[in-house]
Amino acid sequence: STTEKPTLLNNIEDAEAFVRGAEVAVIGFFQEPQSTEASQFRLAAGRIPEVPFGISASPAVLSHYGVSANTVTLFRRIDNDRRDLDVSNKDVDTEKMIRFVRMNELRLVTEYNPVTAVGVMQCSLQFNLLLITDKMSPKHPERMRRFRAAAELFKGKILFILLDSNLKSNEQVVSYFQLKKSQLPALAIFHTPDDDHDVVTVDEISIERVQDFCNHFIK
Repeated sequence: STTEKPTLLNNIEDAEAFVRGAEVAVIGFFQEPQSTEASQFRLAAGRIPEVPFGISASPAVLSHYGVSANTVTLFRRIDNDRRDLDVSNKDVDTEKMIRFVRMNELRLVTEYNPVTAVGVMQCSLQFNLLLITDKMSPKHPERMRRFRAAAELFKGKILFILLDSNLKSNEQVVSYFQLKKSQLPALAIFHTPDDDHDVVTVDEISIERVQDFCNHFIK
């Protein structure tokens, strides 16, 4: 992308439109746009090209979002939540900002790994739906397309998660649902407050199959 990153947000309208325009958006609120913290933020923005980063030093914008100190805020559409990282502390550098974004960037479909696990655990949505599948399968792109389409139908209700069965770090999750690799792909739905869950093995993913499985469990 040739557009300069992060995007300068001079007023409340621009900031709100920026947040609305993405599944995950990050804004750096700084009292002094040329500060060391703001420079670290710009470096972090350059290292996460797929996430839109904005920056603002407007007192009106900072006040609108209830920010007083230098803060990096991540907004996510999936559960209308926001996460704040106070970056006034000299310990917070580019690496910590990147980790903060990676831990909290939940999407329409979030891929589960040791980093995103933190954001998944803290998500305010009480239902999680996992697609446990082999990402190397030639059928994977089409499965994902349908899974994403189904996720649109449950936005704000269920967190849709992709779990790659090839990753060693995911073996524990697969065994938690008492699944063997030969039974995959599978769908596993989970109610976080009481650990209630249900699992179904599927030959193929269809939007209707996912919809029925979710609706049945929620009822």
